[in-house]
Amino acid sequence: MPIELEQKTNFIAAAKKVIDIETRALHSMAQRIDQAFSLACEAILACPGRVIVIGMGKSGHIGRKMAATFASTGTPAFFVHPAEAGHGDMGMITPQDVAVILSNSGETAEVLVLLPFLKRLGIKIIALSGNPNSTLAHAANFHINIAVPEEACPLGLAPTSSTTATLVMGDALAVALLAARGFSQEDFAVSHPGGSLGKRLLLKVKDLMHTDHALPRVKPEVTLQDTLLEMTRARLGITAIVEQQQVVGIFTDGDLRRALEKNIQLTLPIGHLMNPKPHCVSPDILAAEALRMMQTKAINALLVVNAQHELLGALNMHDLLKAGVI
Repeated sequence: MPIELEQKTNFIAAAKKVIDIETRALHSMAQRIDQAFSLACEAILACPGRVIVIGMGKSGHIGRKMAATFASTGTPAFFVHPAEAGHGDMGMITPQDVAVILSNSGETAEVLVLLPFLKRLGIKIIALSGNPNSTLAHAANFHINIAVPEEACPLGLAPTSSTTATLVMGDALAVALLAARGFSQEDFAVSHPGGSLGKRLLLKVKDLMHTDHALPRVKPEVTLQDTLLEMTRARLGITAIVEQQQVVGIFTDGDLRRALEKNIQLTLPIGHLMNPKPHCVSPDILAAEALRMMQTKAINALLVVNAQHELLGALNMHDLLKAGVI
């Protein structure tokens, strides 16, 4: 039978309570950031190998995200599942690595069984747990306290505030290390070549420009009619005007409209109608710079030239849109 209105859960109030509990948990954790955090960062910075993140259950899910954040911000890292480590994956860990181990209780059996092997390798262990008196905390070289006053789960059972605290502490480590390394936007783009930032910071004009047969060009003496045929063939909305391989002008769709408004004869040489001061760029500048120039100049296309002003290619706004630069 239908649930009476007064028996229904107040979802909004429940959500706000969860957010309030987790916010207070993070605030209390921030007050406990101490020298152990700095020492852990220094150990990771000095590490010639990688950061090995280990965690079981919900801590494992957080650990995967933590390792991914480390790796994308300049700290080589990967996640190792503790149960799999006991069945061969320990071979992925070398003496040059640093281990970051996550366990709210500090007593997770699958994690503790790895400690003797990690100690034998001689690698430094950074523990993130909510129990500074736990087995894991005592075994670690550095212990970062992620204790929370309470879980947001009303039963006090499901990891909620504690996993949020672990996630945030992982972000704090990653960002602190990023700053220490002087990690830049360009560095970030290298590790994110498929992302929008990577495309803006890695793609150059020469990677996108039209060349060879796809590049429209005519000589100044060519008629407007033949110029239109060349523009139609290339379908870029422009054509370069070239004399002795050097760019001497450009003719665009906009120029064509203005010419037609003046009833210009199709037999007129294009040299009389072209714009003699086209906007040109080097093939080696970033595509993002070319986009900025187009937007600033309120144009839709650019010619690409070398130092001798010889025509190399052409680029239009659609090329940038298709490549994801915009």
